[in-house]
Amino acid sequence: MDIEQEIQAKGLTAPRITPADLEANIVSEHYFTAEEGVQGALARTDPELGMESPTLALLTFCVLVLRNGFTVTGESACASPENFDADLGRKIARANAVNKVWPLMGYELRSRLSKGEA
Repeated sequence: MDIEQEIQAKGLTAPRITPADLEANIVSEHYFTAEEGVQGALARTDPELGMESPTLALLTFCVLVLRNGFTVTGESACASPENFDADLGRKIARANAVNKVWPLMGYELRSRLSKGEA
């Protein structure tokens, strides 16, 4: 039983942030490696410059854009190049970004509760 199922099974019905609330708060998500980020930055300053970095290719970023326009980032770094998997890196980076959204939404809910709005 995951945490959400346990909360529901225990009948805990006070205002709270659910996984569905959190997912609904994400309006877009973007992924890139550090290597792609550097290449993009170089392309803006000097399109003739090229750069490849196997080390930077192992660092994956996820940027989540929330409903209010705020952005949250997550990252995933692979120590062994042989273990690098782009899909897995994106999943880990997204999970790390999502973990940063929980406290933001919790703070927002608590603020509303303190004002009697929720």
